[in-house]
Amino acid sequence: MTGRTLDYLTSSGERAATIVPLTWFTLIVSIVVCWIIAVLLWGGLRRTRRHAAGVQSRDIAVRRGGDGLNWIKWGLAISAVPLLITLVWTMAALGHIAGPPRRPGMTIDVTPHQYWWEVTYNGPTAANTFSTANEIHIPTGTRVLVRLHGADVIHSFWVPQLSGKTDAIPGQTNLSWIAADRPGRYFGQCTEFCGLEHAKMAFEVVADTPGDFNAWRRAQLQTAPPPATAAAQRGLQFFEYRCALCHAVRGTTAASHYGPDLTHLMSRQLIASGALANTRGNLAGWVDGPQKIKPGALMPDQKLTGQQLNDVVAYLETLQ
Repeated sequence: MTGRTLDYLTSSGERAATIVPLTWFTLIVSIVVCWIIAVLLWGGLRRTRRHAAGVQSRDIAVRRGGDGLNWIKWGLAISAVPLLITLVWTMAALGHIAGPPRRPGMTIDVTPHQYWWEVTYNGPTAANTFSTANEIHIPTGTRVLVRLHGADVIHSFWVPQLSGKTDAIPGQTNLSWIAADRPGRYFGQCTEFCGLEHAKMAFEVVADTPGDFNAWRRAQLQTAPPPATAAAQRGLQFFEYRCALCHAVRGTTAASHYGPDLTHLMSRQLIASGALANTRGNLAGWVDGPQKIKPGALMPDQKLTGQQLNDVVAYLETLQ
């Protein structure tokens, strides 16, 4: 993985801001309870050893009475208080965040696959609709409705700094929503075991200012430019012959939707669903031998010659 972490103890959006305080409360109460139990056990063991030195525990007679029952009563009464607070707080939090917003500022469709994320931005016409992969851009200050579609097996969508977990189940559409208060990049992960490379099925939510988001959207709607060098031209020819079986690049004959749309591949910071930074070396290694990086991924090793690999990479680098 790229070293990014799932920070679930801080929030950067309206929905997560409701969840994080409850998480901190539950965590602190749990720690305090564990410490109290540890101290009581330690005290009980010391007391037993002091009063029964040299005596085997099985030789000590069981005595009825005393204040043992009071310990249980007080323990139950004290424990009920944080449990009741947690119950009421949880119900209130769910009431605030569980349902989708009535008037979302934007709607996107997210379809997880083994093992990557397809993201579709729908417009009023086909010319205003495009798909990308593994990197979700949203405008800050906007409630974004996320429609989740299961493509193969059950996956789960989670961006802890922005949202709770929602499963994506084949055959049905589940709804979630995210909102970011400030610009930034927020790491997300599939949290439902979905196969061999479940751990390497990550994505990023990029929160842009509204102006930057609109500029990004306009750029994404553009088709790929024609290659300008001989190496890139050979790479395009090879791409349309070999890679178009799975991938799409708008503006070329490659139009398959089996794998990620690569029209603006180089605008993304990560490749292989968060497994690698998007550098020339990592890109070449991924194109040639994905099974060495993510064994079990549906993309087979290409076993290209050096010339073929250089040409394909030269072409992919033009997909800005």
